[in-house]
Amino acid sequence: MNAKKDIDDAWWFCLKHLRVEHGPGCPDKDRMGPYATEAEAAGALAEARERNKAWDAQDDD
Repeated sequence: MNAKKDIDDAWWFCLKHLRVEHGPGCPDKDRMGPYATEAEAAGALAEARERNKAWDAQDDD
């Protein structure tokens, strides 16, 4: 499978519209991803929050 096809089949989370997108959509600057599944894309903000908490905890050490 080529890279263009992979991106066209990927899932994204749009930060502008706060929704999951599949394939081409909003500009990449407004999206998180790509993700392999819709569920992964839907959890993008929660995953980012958890990573930020972990990094903040490391800063406190």
